[in-house]
Amino acid sequence: MYILHRPAAERVSAAVFDFDGTVSTLRCGWEEVMEPLMAETLCAVSPEPEESVRKRVAAYINESTGIQTIFQMQWLAGEVARLGGRARDPWEYKAEYNRRLMRRVDEKKARLASGQEKAEQYLIAGVRELLCDLRERGTRIYAASGTDHPDVAAEAGALGVYALFDELRGAPPHETGCSKEAVLRELISDRGLPGTQIAVIGDGKVEIALGKQAGCRTLGIASDEARRRGVNPVKVRRLREAGADAICGDFTERTEILAFLGF
Repeated sequence: MYILHRPAAERVSAAVFDFDGTVSTLRCGWEEVMEPLMAETLCAVSPEPEESVRKRVAAYINESTGIQTIFQMQWLAGEVARLGGRARDPWEYKAEYNRRLMRRVDEKKARLASGQEKAEQYLIAGVRELLCDLRERGTRIYAASGTDHPDVAAEAGALGVYALFDELRGAPPHETGCSKEAVLRELISDRGLPGTQIAVIGDGKVEIALGKQAGCRTLGIASDEARRRGVNPVKVRRLREAGADAICGDFTERTEILAFLGF
């Protein structure tokens, strides 16, 4: 665990977790679905070589990790229009992306439901134990995700972690509001919690940046989603740039993580 900035040792009262890549790996490889969709769409209207288009798409996906899918599809529609093409509605692009992605996710969920695979094969190492530790200490636990709410709720249920969260919130269907920003706003403005008593935990720069702006303690999870443990150096760089207070690859160092959270 890397401590980059040592915040006050005040005990956190609430923890806001990102879901995909932080808790769950059911969507591991989503980039392999989004990148071809975007590249195919842009190559159909772009005079650039296919390799250049793919590089630009990959760079955008890396930069935008953590935002809601609809915003990524708005970028795609904007690029089509900029290149002189006739863009489809961003919601149509999102529907096609979800259709392709959910084929993969549904196959994994089916194997879980049949008992062929166990939930731990799709959870970041140590996360279930940490969630239980936090609940035992009276911490309110939230999950906030850019994934559509019905899907993230179903996936949390399939992994057996739904009940460990006090509230789980995904992206509202056909709305563009940010669930991560909304949860933080409600905790601070509506419930009166100071940012110093809130931890934001995630593998994307979006939630880390939001947490920093709100004065929260931020723990970046540089997860290697394929292995479910260890550190992904690409994510380390991304989380450092976002200003994370601390970074770890998984949740196996629970004693150190709990100490960072003030316990």
